[in-house]
Amino acid sequence: MTTRIGVITFPGSLDDRDAQRAVRMAGAEPVALWHGDHDLQGVDAVILPGGFSYGDYLRAGAIAAVSPIMTELKDAAGKGMPILGICNGFQMLVEAHLLPGGLIRNAHQQFIRRDQLLTVENADTAWTHQFSKGQEITIPLKNADGGYIADAETLARVEGEGLVAFRYAGVNPNGSLDDIAGLTNPAGNVVGLMPHPEHAIEPGFGPDTPVAMRSGVDGLAFFTSAVQALQAV
Repeated sequence: MTTRIGVITFPGSLDDRDAQRAVRMAGAEPVALWHGDHDLQGVDAVILPGGFSYGDYLRAGAIAAVSPIMTELKDAAGKGMPILGICNGFQMLVEAHLLPGGLIRNAHQQFIRRDQLLTVENADTAWTHQFSKGQEITIPLKNADGGYIADAETLARVEGEGLVAFRYAGVNPNGSLDDIAGLTNPAGNVVGLMPHPEHAIEPGFGPDTPVAMRSGVDGLAFFTSAVQALQAV
């Protein structure tokens, strides 16, 4: 039976079609979902894509976090459904309290676009188990509100419970505390990160590597990890 992974479109989503393509490249069926519905259409997993939902008014991801479909998403997350939040989707997950902490304007107050080196800190989640802990991967980054923050107690819990999924390596591009680029929940089914794995899935269209320009495909493992995990159930 084909794995079905939903991608929710919000007003202002920019990378929903890219996420759908990544799902297809991983061998699953992408299912377009709409923020205003109360129906996940029986999908096996969900992706919250990048973009500028609701124009990033109030705070990035804040309005999207209370969209109608998020009620169903929170319920599904509690039942173990794999959920991936990419960039704006990561912002939605922290605003919806599915992941701890918050995300604020980049420390240098500017939008940034770069191929970003990451260190995999947690390879035991539904979206990362095809990586190895300590592995370095290159994933495109593009955001204006990517600075991860948390109070001291929350940060200690995040570090102590192994909830850091990825850290920035080489350079911290946005001032995130502890170089945090992505998080997981304790169960490992909800993962969020600021970089965009859906832009590193196909040779000729990904980040540069020492082998060739635009040949990086490190992002594909996010999606094949989820498909493999779901098919193993």
